[in-house]
Amino acid sequence: MSSETSVATEEIKTASDRVPAYSWYALAVLTLVYLLNFLDRTLIYILFTPIKNEMAFTDLQLALLGTTSFVIFYTLLGIPFGRLADRTTRKYLIAGGLAVWSLFSGLTGFANSFLTLFLCRVMVGVGEATLGPAALSLLSDYFPPRMRATVQAVYSSGIAIGGGVAFFLGGWIGQNFGWRWAFYLLGFPGLILTVFVLSLREQPRGRTEKATVRYTGKDWKILFRSVPLRYLYLGYALFGLASNNLGIWGPSFFVRVHHMSLALIGLLAGILSIAAGVPGTILGGYVSDRFRNMGRGGRMFFSSCAALVSVPLWLILIFSNSVALLLIVNFILLGLALMWLGPAAADVHDIAGPHLRGLGIGIYFFTVNLFAYGIGSPLIGKLNDWLGVASNPPEMRYSLLICPVACALGALLLWMGSREMGKTGRQES
Repeated sequence: MSSETSVATEEIKTASDRVPAYSWYALAVLTLVYLLNFLDRTLIYILFTPIKNEMAFTDLQLALLGTTSFVIFYTLLGIPFGRLADRTTRKYLIAGGLAVWSLFSGLTGFANSFLTLFLCRVMVGVGEATLGPAALSLLSDYFPPRMRATVQAVYSSGIAIGGGVAFFLGGWIGQNFGWRWAFYLLGFPGLILTVFVLSLREQPRGRTEKATVRYTGKDWKILFRSVPLRYLYLGYALFGLASNNLGIWGPSFFVRVHHMSLALIGLLAGILSIAAGVPGTILGGYVSDRFRNMGRGGRMFFSSCAALVSVPLWLILIFSNSVALLLIVNFILLGLALMWLGPAAADVHDIAGPHLRGLGIGIYFFTVNLFAYGIGSPLIGKLNDWLGVASNPPEMRYSLLICPVACALGALLLWMGSREMGKTGRQES
């Protein structure tokens, strides 16, 4: 009798763990949305050179256009949109944001001054601030916790593909038809995808949870008191500073210091971003889920190792003159720069629980993007101007030293966070 009950229980468990085909369809749609999100976000970076030549902007102005304009509302709205994602229908939030950022990305091509470019980028940031908290929260209700980092890494592979498409097509269109046409042709088509987002089935919150964290929406202050979350937010913020500025200032670095053409940089960056970024992101999620099986802080320990390995690779990238070595190192760095995305989101969701996931991810995006776009990028741009990079391009090597330093500090904080999370796991058990 007991054996029959055990078999029946196992069958129920297996059935509940089985992932429906529709969940994979939803993952594909949301990954495509994230692809467009990052395409529209990064497109301007490959076009820095022609925009600078036409508008006669300084490097600080380029940084303000490329990152500060975008991050002002992207970071400020991330937390309230996170709260909204915990309370409203998430697919409506995603579809509305997609429509806004696609429209203003396309309208960027019509801008004829610093102010109009700046305002278009601000609105791209407003639209894109809706996506992360809502999409990641929705995915956690489509898939079981045992594969959470893997699924969120697949979703995050949209970063590598979107960045690769932006560099490849943006560089080619910008070289042959001008930078404005790159925004027309790559921005407006995102409006079509809103139809598919609106057709998605909204899932009940916590549907896939077995032993869920017992927080409610009224317990939001707990997120600010969590020691592991503080280390997580700051550690990934520093790692993200280096990771994001590889894409922001990398193309300009290769054009200026190594005298490569815009079209060649776009081709190489596009190929490397997809070839290294997609498998790196997905592999990072899969491996970190295996690390999680060894202890509650396993995912953060995995990311701390990735940040530490990045330090010497950054130094080689900055100071080497060998094109072959630069390509190899850039390939590895791109993979490492994206490996942490799945584990980061998965840990936030595990700590916050189903009713605070949106807010937890909103705070996570706030800190990472504030450091990467609001602090790191303008600081590098200002150092470029201060060092006279416009007349002496090799000086840009010293501006980029900010990146390996940030990786080293991020590795330390993530390691400390993994230890704190491990202690929390032992206390709960």
